[in-house]
Amino acid sequence: MDTLGYLGQGFGVALSPYNLVTALCGTLIGTVVGLLPGLGPINGVALLIPIAFALGLPPESALILLAAVYLGCEYGGRISSILLNIPGEASTVMTTLDGYPMARKGLAGVALSLSAWSSFIGAFIATCGMVLFAPLLAKWAIAFGPAEYFVLMVFAIVCLGGMAGDRPLKTFIAALIGLFLSSVGIDANSGVYRFTGDNIHLTDGIQFVVLVLGLFSISEILLLLEKTHRGQEAVKATGRMMFNFKEASAVFVVNVRCGLLGFIMGVLPGAGATLASAVAYMTEKRIAGAKGTFGQGDMRGLAAPETAIGGAACGALVPMLTLGVPGSGTTAVMIGALSLYNITPGPLLFQQQPDIVWGLIASLFVANVMLVILNIPMIRIFTRILAVPNWALVPVIAIITGIGVYAVHATTFDLFLMIGIGIFGYILRKLDFPLSPVLLGFILGGLMEQNLRRALSISNGALEILWSSPITFGCWVLTAIMLLMPLLRIWRKRSVARRAIADA
Repeated sequence: MDTLGYLGQGFGVALSPYNLVTALCGTLIGTVVGLLPGLGPINGVALLIPIAFALGLPPESALILLAAVYLGCEYGGRISSILLNIPGEASTVMTTLDGYPMARKGLAGVALSLSAWSSFIGAFIATCGMVLFAPLLAKWAIAFGPAEYFVLMVFAIVCLGGMAGDRPLKTFIAALIGLFLSSVGIDANSGVYRFTGDNIHLTDGIQFVVLVLGLFSISEILLLLEKTHRGQEAVKATGRMMFNFKEASAVFVVNVRCGLLGFIMGVLPGAGATLASAVAYMTEKRIAGAKGTFGQGDMRGLAAPETAIGGAACGALVPMLTLGVPGSGTTAVMIGALSLYNITPGPLLFQQQPDIVWGLIASLFVANVMLVILNIPMIRIFTRILAVPNWALVPVIAIITGIGVYAVHATTFDLFLMIGIGIFGYILRKLDFPLSPVLLGFILGGLMEQNLRRALSISNGALEILWSSPITFGCWVLTAIMLLMPLLRIWRKRSVARRAIADA
């Protein structure tokens, strides 16, 4: 069956009444979760995992629900960015630069609708890219053995630091923390207890849901408790609520360019929507030059990061489905959800369970259409939800988080461990360490260890297997390039500074 045939089969799954209702619920829940301060796509997906499993949803429906929540959270995060100048998550920081000035000018409705349209175009371009390239990448990935997978995961970890802007060292340290946490528990090969402190509850390791909710939700609760004031009021959406044809055509080229850029950045392991939005914004700002009014309410400055975020969010699913490597923190959570259904993402998934893969891809088209249709009329409602004060918001987050963790094993130890991890995550955030690399390191740690041991077992302990094939050699070359990128950035900044001093 060709690609179009598989896609038609996927639409048969996604357009079933049950899955349509599932996608609709996911987009609504995701939008609300995304716009509330303290919650984002990682938290939203993580909180829905135990609920989806407890409801007994079939694997394809559960994945459609989580993907819809993921996309909905990405949209919801921009609402607070535009109306309150408070980024709902890291990726929407760039949205505030021109979205909030537009809202201050009385164009809040235009900004929200234009951001929704831009995100739709970016997601549409990326989903088309998934249809065209994901099956090809899956076929190529069948050639991957244990050594190739190990080196690929090393490359994914290094990508985090090489692309993490001005914090490569902290990003590497965060990823190493995640790798360490993944080693807690019984060694599957030797049966040795590792870093358990003789605690029987840690023999199976740290549970994924406990780590995610502790690291993100609890740490965010502690940050919210620091704020003793209600914050500024939302900017009310006045005037027209919809962009016009002239405004849409003015940013169309930006949409296409940034949609492609977002898809490429999303496919790269560890890059994600945050980096994609920053690169897209700075690229369009350079292209506009003196003709642009970036930072003052320029529509191109709003459309560029929003399109890139939409493209990167869908693009991040490509390495997850084809290689089993999470492209972002949220897809790492989704891999954990698949493990609950005993599903291993990777190249064989396209052959063994095409309904799940192509149903998910088709549901991305459906969910993005739902987001555009549903959210534009709800702009005024969103502004009221954003008025929820911290004294009411914090207990709700705490209750939902506690229920989500306790439902996994029904032990109070998991609750205390979650709180301890949350305090540790809070300290990391205060020290300006990113948390997503911790999660990615935790996810990749076990897989890296398994594949390294398998590779060395195949070669009878000979390390040459780790660089002898063309794929492993190419991955090592790319890894070396990514390691050099932070050094090149530092050298370039120093060169510019010296030039400025010399010119002065």
